Amino acid sequence: MSDYPMARACAAETHQVDNMPPVLENYNLFTGDATLREAVRREGAAWAQDNLTAFGGRCGSTQWIGRGFDANRVKPVLETHDRYGQRIDEVVFHPAYHELMASSLAQGLAGSPWAEPRAGAHVARAAGSYMMVQVEAGHGCPVTMTFASVPTLQKQPDIAQQWLPKVLSRDYDPRNVPHTQKQAVTIGMAMTEKQGGSDVRRNTTRAYPIGQGGPGAVYELVGHKYFVSAPMCDAFLVLAQAGGGLSCFLVPRWREDGSKNPLQVLRLKDKMGNASNASSETELRGALGWLIGEEGRGVANILEMVAMTRFDCLVASAGGMRGHMTQIIHHLSHREAFGRRLDRQPLMRNVLADLELEAEAATHLALRVARALDEAADGDEEAASFSRIAIAVGKYWVCKRQPGHAYEAMECIGGSGVMENSIMARLYREAPINTIWEGSGNVQCLDVLRAMRKDPHALDAFLNEVEHGGGLDPRLDAYTAALRTACRDREEVEYRARDVVQRMALALQASLLLRQGPPAVAEAFCAARLGAVAGHTYGTLPQSINCAAIIDRGRVGIT
Repeated sequence: MSDYPMARACAAETHQVDNMPPVLENYNLFTGDATLREAVRREGAAWAQDNLTAFGGRCGSTQWIGRGFDANRVKPVLETHDRYGQRIDEVVFHPAYHELMASSLAQGLAGSPWAEPRAGAHVARAAGSYMMVQVEAGHGCPVTMTFASVPTLQKQPDIAQQWLPKVLSRDYDPRNVPHTQKQAVTIGMAMTEKQGGSDVRRNTTRAYPIGQGGPGAVYELVGHKYFVSAPMCDAFLVLAQAGGGLSCFLVPRWREDGSKNPLQVLRLKDKMGNASNASSETELRGALGWLIGEEGRGVANILEMVAMTRFDCLVASAGGMRGHMTQIIHHLSHREAFGRRLDRQPLMRNVLADLELEAEAATHLALRVARALDEAADGDEEAASFSRIAIAVGKYWVCKRQPGHAYEAMECIGGSGVMENSIMARLYREAPINTIWEGSGNVQCLDVLRAMRKDPHALDAFLNEVEHGGGLDPRLDAYTAALRTACRDREEVEYRARDVVQRMALALQASLLLRQGPPAVAEAFCAARLGAVAGHTYGTLPQSINCAAIIDRGRVGIT
């Protein structure tokens, strides 16, 4: 009888927690990422290292990781009317969402290359976006669209003069009030309609001029938009049919007299991922909008914006893959199974190294394109032609690879990675977003073909970049020769477009890694990616690969 109280006490504690990793927090996403650090220096943004170090520390802190969870745990809610029945179309968010927005805008992720142009400005901004998405990707949608709106707004100088100072501000003002009462604004986009989807020329929303019409003039817009991204933004770039054809308009949420512009949100989309970000279905019931550029030039004008949003999709998917690697290498470095630590077991090493190759190649491609944007801004026509085609190639391939990468990463962790209190579950749901939004895979491939037709030098610029790696590895030389043949063959090229664009992406990644990456990474990539790629499964690297050296590239803190 005397042993009974002790037995009961022991029964209350059946085990001790061991063989589990410590929570990954309070680490620096910049100083702990060798691939990113090297890319920032190499591509011309060494001047930003101190700033990026500070931002990387904030992104990896317990506080900001928690805000990422909070912003996704409590989804945005639409309030169409206030308590007195007035139409307000307000989206209510968890406070963590606004804190994330304020942080990203203060970092310059919504406009620093335009506001403070210099060599490496796009590279530095891309590095910040790359880190930000590892903490919380959803709020990146309005940040990206605000950034991407600038080239389109600049096509209408009088509108740009009024709006750009507020677009480029590093402040954040989430109030649902007219833009005339704000010093900082965000910009959204409304292109898609039910009947057309990516085929925006089937849009039926109409624009009626008030007065003479023409560039910079005000119109009334009537129609239905099936996807309006970030309906809490202060204004939207909208496509609508005018007398001269499909045209681009800037449509604010509020009119300048303080009345509500009848851009009415019907509902928020119930998405599988990107939960912190509001996407909506909206009707324009005579909403006032200002014409950007000429009537009939809507697609060409808004594509200036779309090119930049696609670039951000590329950067975000590269950042997402880095986030996958950080999580799984940390987990497997602390967990044992079958008598050995998991990251030291041969088969797991094969998988980890293969996944790290994908993340490293994606980062090299994304930051190289960022440098091309900087060079193009300085008037380099070769860089402009290269970026025109490389954005579509990179957006297709890197975004296409992210979902499978996320799944394999989740499998490496196992059951714990599926739980909602693991960041892997959110990273997994985010992974398909970038490949669908801003133009699906097929649209990207068709854009590559269109760029080849409209700017013959774009293909030459792309292949010239690939051939900077000529002579460094015979596998790349042979692959590039075959790629040239495939690109020049116009027979049934649309049918073969995915194959051609995939080859272009792999050739560019291999060339960049051979010139800039560690030898172990470049050798493994050429061996694993320049052969028969179809049906590739992670974890099938040749036996000669130095897996340990590749995996170490992804360890937090490896310098």
